[in-house]
Amino acid sequence: MAEMVPAHLLEPVAERFRILGDATRLAILRTLMAEGELNVSQLVERLGMSQANISKHLKTLADAGMVARRSEGTAAYYRVVDPTLATLCDLVCGRLREQAEAEARAFAAN
Repeated sequence: MAEMVPAHLLEPVAERFRILGDATRLAILRTLMAEGELNVSQLVERLGMSQANISKHLKTLADAGMVARRSEGTAAYYRVVDPTLATLCDLVCGRLREQAEAEARAFAAN
C-alpha cells in the first residue's frame, strides 16, 4: 500500500496537481515529451496557440521545475526536466483507458 503523504507536504502536492490541472500546460508537456527540446515559436506552431499564452504557461512550468529554459540567440528553448512526469502521465492515462474500456464493455452489454 502506498505511504501516506505527510501533512506538511499536502500543500506542495496540491500545488503540483494544480499546475498539472491545466489542459494547455499538459499539451505543452506532451509536446515536449514527444518531440524533445523546442523553442517557443515551434510550440506556438504545433499547438496553435498564441505566443503570449504559451510563454505564460512555460513560465509556470519552469517556476515549478518541470521544464528548463535555454537561450540561444533571441530564441528560448524548453525541455522537460522532471523525470516523474512521464510516470505520472502513464499512471493517469492508463487508468483513464481502463475506465473507458470498462464503460465501452458495459455499453456493449446493454
